Amino acid sequence: MDDIPRDKLSGALRRGAVKKHVAAIHVSGKLTLLQRKLSNVLLLNAYDTLTSRPSHEIDARTLCILIGYNSNDIDTLKTSLRGLAETVAEWDMLDEKGQQEWGVSSLLSYAKLKGGVCEYAYSPALAEKLHDPKVFALINLNIQRRFTSGHALALYENCYRFVRTGSTGWWSLDLFRRLMGVTDSSYYESYKHLNAKIIKPAVVEVNKTSNIQIKPEIRKRGRAVSEIRFLIEENPQLSILDIDDGDGVRYSKPYKQLRDLGVSDRLAKQWIAEHGEDAVAQKLDYVKARKNVRSMVGYLSAALEGNFHTDADGAGEAAPLSPEAERLRRVLEAAAARTPTQRDADKRAFYNRLKSYDARQDFERHGWHSALNAKAILAFWEETHSGLMDGIE
Repeated sequence: MDDIPRDKLSGALRRGAVKKHVAAIHVSGKLTLLQRKLSNVLLLNAYDTLTSRPSHEIDARTLCILIGYNSNDIDTLKTSLRGLAETVAEWDMLDEKGQQEWGVSSLLSYAKLKGGVCEYAYSPALAEKLHDPKVFALINLNIQRRFTSGHALALYENCYRFVRTGSTGWWSLDLFRRLMGVTDSSYYESYKHLNAKIIKPAVVEVNKTSNIQIKPEIRKRGRAVSEIRFLIEENPQLSILDIDDGDGVRYSKPYKQLRDLGVSDRLAKQWIAEHGEDAVAQKLDYVKARKNVRSMVGYLSAALEGNFHTDADGAGEAAPLSPEAERLRRVLEAAAARTPTQRDADKRAFYNRLKSYDARQDFERHGWHSALNAKAILAFWEETHSGLMDGIE
């Protein structure tokens, strides 16, 4: 869904790569498609506090919705979390001083479900590596949800982190089989079988589904294929789903003000990228002047998305809103007040209710602004937030 807020769960936190070599964390490819998606959602949920908090939490129901589980299927969630705790992440790289560093860690150090909440943690060493986007690129959930093959998603993950350098570099076939999770099958010891059943279908899905285009190249030792690499370039048709890290924005005054209000790094950069520093600064001043605002961040989101404005004499009072506009403002404020993962889950839950192709397409394009789905949107939010529309004629 193009309209799912790109900053909130899936903003690409990629910095410009100065070094040609890109360090890599290799994660066992034996994860199922759902486990791999679960791993990415947990990482995105924890990212902002990855190195500052020892553990992280996410609502279990929200987590199930994001991954595509039945929200009541806790047994499947338990199985997947157990799989992540049993999965090994391994790195072998040069540190900033040029010293070789090798390390290994379970992907999750622990996970537990209690009171409808999933609590989990990473080892400190792995958290440090995962938090550095030069080492490990976050996966955009808007793109992730499109994948139907675990092998294709695994290939995408292992190629995407090298998009800045244009190539994965040469991998031995043994390493490639490990990344794809097929080392236990003698069938894939044959490159002919590996190419036909794994490589070709995965490349087709990555190129069709994601924001990168990849092309495999091989090297032989004698007649046998010994190594493989993938050439990578951005897919301009889907690059809009991805957002540049925007380091320079962090030095602007509006960015600092947004962060002081508690707005996340990704959301602050998204708002400035979409509306411009001047517009964000103006709306910040307007919102700060308002009294009795329950959620400053929620009201600011509504002001930006709804384009609220001050009156002509600059007194700072909002122009009167029609009942329809007031309903939309309340929806946007309620949506913005949710956590990033809840916001994505809300959109997923509502999208799944839509039956017609036209309704889904309109919601994909316009989100909560969708005129075609206006009545259904109001019903959805009144159902989930009792009393939200009270007092509107």
